[in-house]
Amino acid sequence: MMKTFTLDLWEGFSYAGEGPDGFRPTLDCYLLKSASPRPAALILPGSGYFQCSPREAEDLAVRFNAEGYHAFVLWYSCAPRRHPVPVLDCCRAFTIIRSHAAEWIIDPSKIALMGFSAGGHLALSQTLYYSKSFAAAPGVNVSQCRPDALVLCYPVISSGVFAHRGSFDCLLGENPDADLLELHSLEKNISGDLPPVFLWHTWTDDAVPVENSLLLAEALRRAGVVFEMHIFPDGRHGLSLATPATAEGDPGNINLHAAQWFPLCLNWVRKALA
Repeated sequence: MMKTFTLDLWEGFSYAGEGPDGFRPTLDCYLLKSASPRPAALILPGSGYFQCSPREAEDLAVRFNAEGYHAFVLWYSCAPRRHPVPVLDCCRAFTIIRSHAAEWIIDPSKIALMGFSAGGHLALSQTLYYSKSFAAAPGVNVSQCRPDALVLCYPVISSGVFAHRGSFDCLLGENPDADLLELHSLEKNISGDLPPVFLWHTWTDDAVPVENSLLLAEALRRAGVVFEMHIFPDGRHGLSLATPATAEGDPGNINLHAAQWFPLCLNWVRKALA
């Protein structure tokens, strides 16, 4: 049995992205009936910090539910809102989830963070920077913001030669300060205290080049961070589950080889959160 509901992320607090369009970030909650605490996954859809893709949202939550995990989908702030608003949203989501752990029967020490494309960039950014001053706000408890495992799916990582430029334009503006751009080239800012990382990409991704994941893997290796990486030989960007469930009628979004990523990831998450 599953209980679903949606929360206004910043209800009762000031929302840094408040604007005339009335947008409010929300957290979709998919909670299982349980007699004992369960692990959980927080999912960040992608789409270049321009929007959040529905293809990388509920279907993933339902798959996690089917495997015994509580699941959450964060509809975080995108353009015209800029850094650090998305990171603040992610920190607030973690604060909500962990502060309700007893009520929702969640094991607060077993929460994985999964991000797709630009959502992968946000997932890693939040993990690297949740304790920075720009991530502080009323409603955020820094002690509750660190994920216990990271899953990065065809992530935007580098702001350099292999950048998905549109993501950085949406997040930072078209002419960002050089230091800000460097901060968001995440492969240059990896620390050894990151949680374990699961990373996957396709070799033929023509939107976010596979070099984003390769550069990150090299940086993780240098920092001594435990990770598992899978590079599939073909497949377009934005595959989501790569199955008919998330294809939206487009055969190009089905890739039986790349679809192996979720079972592989699930086995890895079980071990990482054990």
